[in-house]
Amino acid sequence: MPKKIILDVDPGHDDAIAILLAKGNPEIELAAITSVAGNQILSKTTYNTLRVATLVGATDIPIAAGAEFPLVRDQITDADSIAGSVHGESGLDGPVLPEPAMELDPRHAAQLIIDLVMAGEPGEYTLVPTGPLTNIALAMRLQPEIVTRVKEVVLMGGAYTQGNVTPAAEFNILADAEAAAAVFNADWQVTMVGLDLTHQAVATPEIRERIRAIDTDISRVVDEWLDFFGANYDSVWKMPYPPIHDACAVARVISADIVKAEKAFITVETAGKWTYGETVTDFLGAYGLPFNNLAATELDFDAFWDLIIDAIKTVSKS
Repeated sequence: MPKKIILDVDPGHDDAIAILLAKGNPEIELAAITSVAGNQILSKTTYNTLRVATLVGATDIPIAAGAEFPLVRDQITDADSIAGSVHGESGLDGPVLPEPAMELDPRHAAQLIIDLVMAGEPGEYTLVPTGPLTNIALAMRLQPEIVTRVKEVVLMGGAYTQGNVTPAAEFNILADAEAAAAVFNADWQVTMVGLDLTHQAVATPEIRERIRAIDTDISRVVDEWLDFFGANYDSVWKMPYPPIHDACAVARVISADIVKAEKAFITVETAGKWTYGETVTDFLGAYGLPFNNLAATELDFDAFWDLIIDAIKTVSKS
């Protein structure tokens, strides 16, 4: 049976490809999409979510807007950290996308998550957040019982080596570290698909050629996304090929063999002067604490890109 997921996003070019993969893979049933402020302000990430859902034909599922600000701290708003230098002013600059073909669900994203999880069977839904974790933390606080009913949380965020905004912190975690701490510390299974994994998922020239060879409207959009995102990623982080971070979390749900993970104790630093937002990851048991979560460590590069290529072809036919 396909695995039911609720995808929580802040598009973002890599979020857009994550939506495409979730829609275009037969192992996934995309039950809902929720938006959160992150790569851009909430109005922009929500608009981008609706446009991408329209592009890939995900117009028959609920899509709800969520948190506009972090739980505790001020929103990160400098141009380098809120999309301007990477994802563009819209949060999803590049090709022209269709206007939304559906209305937003009137519920807050956290309430939509709660309603679906509580109406389903225990273990029926997996949460896949690929932006700041504010919506997930809010849903936990509003209805703590979801923690026992969600199958697992597979998130894109964090790192067990170094961050991409500060030396210690990755953007999604830094954007709302208190929310992230709540999610990692809750009594459910969390798999952290962090930078150490996603930096293996780069769109090389050979991959770009495979995407162009599909030669459909959607493949051309993906290629233009990679043009825009890739050029900015190289400018900011000096990586010649862009990593497709968020799709890696969806790939982990599809196959634990494609995105391999190891048990670890993981928590989030919320008090350190220099380390705020760090995902502290203990593989060795140095803290003497139970290994409460998983950290993604190894990507099957070819199999990952086969998933993306196949999803582009599938969505192009729908």
